[in-house]
Parts: sequence; C-alpha cells; structure tokens
Amino acid sequence: MTTANEVSFVVPPLISAPPRFANLSVLGRLLNLLIAAACLTVLILAFRLSPSPSGVGTHTELHMEKCAWLERVGIPCPSCGMTTSFSWYVRGNVLASFYVQPAGCIAALITTIVFWITLYAAITGKPVAELLHRLPAKYTWTAVLVLTMAAWGWKIFIHLQAMDGWHVQ
Repeated sequence: MTTANEVSFVVPPLISAPPRFANLSVLGRLLNLLIAAACLTVLILAFRLSPSPSGVGTHTELHMEKCAWLERVGIPCPSCGMTTSFSWYVRGNVLASFYVQPAGCIAALITTIVFWITLYAAITGKPVAELLHRLPAKYTWTAVLVLTMAAWGWKIFIHLQAMDGWHVQ
C-alpha cells in the first residue's frame, strides 16, 4: 500500500517491450529452410500445372483420380478446386484463384507467406515465434473453419449454377 508521499509506477503493457526470443540453432535454421523449400516446391508445382477451365480437375495432371464425391454425389467436395486455385494464384490471377475456390486462394497466400517467413528465419536465425507472437491468435481456428465452410458453400453454389470455372478471354 502506498502512502501519500510514495508514488508507484506501473508500465502499461502497450509500452513494455515484446519478449525476446533466443536465436535459432543450426538445426532450427535447417528446419525453417526445409519448410521454405516445401512451400516453394508446392508453388512451383502449381505453376507447372495448367489450371482447368472447368474449375476442378487440375490435380488429374498429377496422375490423381477425379473427385469421387463430385462424380457420385454431384456436388464438389470441400477441397474441389484447390489445385486449380493454386495454379491460378501462382500465375498472378488472384481473382480467378479466389473465384474458383476462395479457400484455395487463401491457402496459396498462406503458403507464400510461410515461404517468406521461414526463409527469413533460416537466413537471419530469428525465430518465427517472434513474428507470430505479434499476431492475434484467439479466434484463428474458428476463422479457418468458418472461411473453409463459406468457401465450400461458394464452390457448391457456382457449381450448381453452372458458373464453375474460369475461362481466359
């Protein structure tokens, strides 16, 4: 308890410095480099594929089967159009990427961000946790679930309305 003559100072959390993290070990840097390489591989692979004008099926260029859900049920599965969306995204056509599968566009954007952040961490030795500490994470998983469900709803809507796909003009 303070008296009238004593003054107590408390530093508000907004002014205090963020926590400092130790630099990464060699193993930590290599792990970040490996993650960056994996992200870059996904983006390069998406660039090598030709986006399907139908909005789905680009993954068949990788010798994968067609979507059984789409063939049997008649509506796209939650991941239908993801590869096509990635393929449009890496070509710089973000509008086409978002149109054919919004969740795919967001995933491609996140893949790009993760590539740059982990490459930064591998080169500088600064941990990614220091960057992530600055992001609010309270509702992250709820937001991911809501956005994924909304993107799936959009994909079903454009498919049922025969508006699926993106045609280059």
